[in-house]
Amino acid sequence: MGFIKAFAGAIGSTFADQWKDFYMPMSNVPATAAIFRAVKKETDNGRGSNTKSSENVISNGSKIVVPENTGLVTLQDGAITGFIAEPGGYIFTSEDPNSKSFFAGNGILSTTISQTWERFKFGGMAASQQLLFYVNLKEIPNNRFGTASQIYWDDAYLGAQVGAMTRGTYTLKIVDPLLFIKNFVPAKYLVPDAPVFDFADLDNNDAGDQLFNEVVGSLSAAFANYTNDPSRGNRITKIQGDQIGFAQSLSQAVEDAYQWKTDRGLEIGRVAIQAIEYDEDTQKLLSDVKKADALSGARGNSFMQQSVARGMQAAGENGGASGMAFMGMGVNAAGSVMNAVQQPVAQQPAAQQTQAPQEDPYEKLSKLKKMLDEGLITQEDYDEQKKKLLGV
Repeated sequence: MGFIKAFAGAIGSTFADQWKDFYMPMSNVPATAAIFRAVKKETDNGRGSNTKSSENVISNGSKIVVPENTGLVTLQDGAITGFIAEPGGYIFTSEDPNSKSFFAGNGILSTTISQTWERFKFGGMAASQQLLFYVNLKEIPNNRFGTASQIYWDDAYLGAQVGAMTRGTYTLKIVDPLLFIKNFVPAKYLVPDAPVFDFADLDNNDAGDQLFNEVVGSLSAAFANYTNDPSRGNRITKIQGDQIGFAQSLSQAVEDAYQWKTDRGLEIGRVAIQAIEYDEDTQKLLSDVKKADALSGARGNSFMQQSVARGMQAAGENGGASGMAFMGMGVNAAGSVMNAVQQPVAQQPAAQQTQAPQEDPYEKLSKLKKMLDEGLITQEDYDEQKKKLLGV
């Protein structure tokens, strides 16, 4: 009992000309649908080889189309009796002992589905009538997630606990249709004339809500997986632009907590984060990181040199060490500069003596008063320099 392959590859017009009656997927199936029934297409008023078929029931001699990126599953009494993941045309038979019940091809599903098939395949000879369903093997889009309150995780780069609210969407992929059907799809979607199992259908709230809650429950671990991975630079700011990288982190978190892949045959494909709203403490941390980034490397050196040059110009010859430290220099470096500035003229090189014109004491005092008012020097520095200038 099983299927005989009539031809392989994509469905073309030649097939439509040769097979007048055959089963195919329902029309207008939404992209968010996961399981949907087969319908019979009749073009010769029932003169094909299968003259006793009923809708959604496959009988001996039925001809079936399996499109690209679609799997075909036959069921009887809740048991899986056949599976096809190779695109092409097939004939169902309950008489030919050489016919196969399993076609997985050489793609990514081959090994995974083979193992599951051996666990769930129907035991013994099946009756002639089977239920026929298609499984969507494409990425299923527009699955939403969002947090109603702050989630927290330890961030290695910031070296602190981080908090945020977030929302976005993710794509689902059915990587093991047999596990998915056996362990997740409700029974009402696996009966004759069953409705479409659609993740976006409001009538399918239980399954959709379950996945939503499990994804939200995994977000904290997913953010930690991403930001604490050295291969990704440990930067939280990269998450929104890295759909696949964060999807891997989220998929791993979901698998660790809820065994999506091993128990349900589901996997997250990619994630689009629409917004991240950090709490107040995290915003301050990120602001500090931005400032530190701006002062690092060549840009930071250039900025520091300009700051020191402006400070030296304002301080003149008598800027105190505390004033220089205020301008961004260390106390030791500032002290060295101040020692050089306060060195007696007689001890400085001749070239510097000729380049340093004498300045009126009262002009120096005015500059010192201005520096005091601007907070560049202390009152003690000002009083000390004032005594020297006035000879008190």
